[in-house]
Amino acid sequence: MTLKKTLLGLTLLLPALFAQAHEYEVGQLHIDHPWSREMPPVAPTAAAYFVVHNKGSEADRLIRVSTPVAGKAELHEHLHADGVMKMQQVQDVAIPAGGEVKFEPMGYHVMLFNLQQQAKDGERFPLTLTFEKAGDVEVEVAVQKDAPAAHDHAVGHGEGEHQH
Repeated sequence: MTLKKTLLGLTLLLPALFAQAHEYEVGQLHIDHPWSREMPPVAPTAAAYFVVHNKGSEADRLIRVSTPVAGKAELHEHLHADGVMKMQQVQDVAIPAGGEVKFEPMGYHVMLFNLQQQAKDGERFPLTLTFEKAGDVEVEVAVQKDAPAAHDHAVGHGEGEHQH
């Protein structure tokens, strides 16, 4: 009976463990833990973050992002220019061969505009990433109150979400 209880406990626990570390593959690209910070219900925008690892021998480019929960999704980056932090839209993001690009607070990120409603902590929403060579991959973005821990690769740097 103890073995059955142990096995039952494992079958209940394993899906929860896999749900925490969500990862996606498309071609030679591996996408780690897409996440977004919970925003106030009245906020007009939100941002999504993740890490793209390129396991291949050729570079690729993230050329488009889309989601049904927002009127518009854009690729953005933060820049330090003349001692001032500013944000700007970029048309694409290069993913180097054998390298990785982190989409994180104060770096590259996906901006979501004209949201139908703000997602709450614990919810998820779909985001389609379109790569020049690897094609489309739909990921589930996990909404959380705080930035993930350092071991999740996407670390916050004491920042808040920016508004437009």
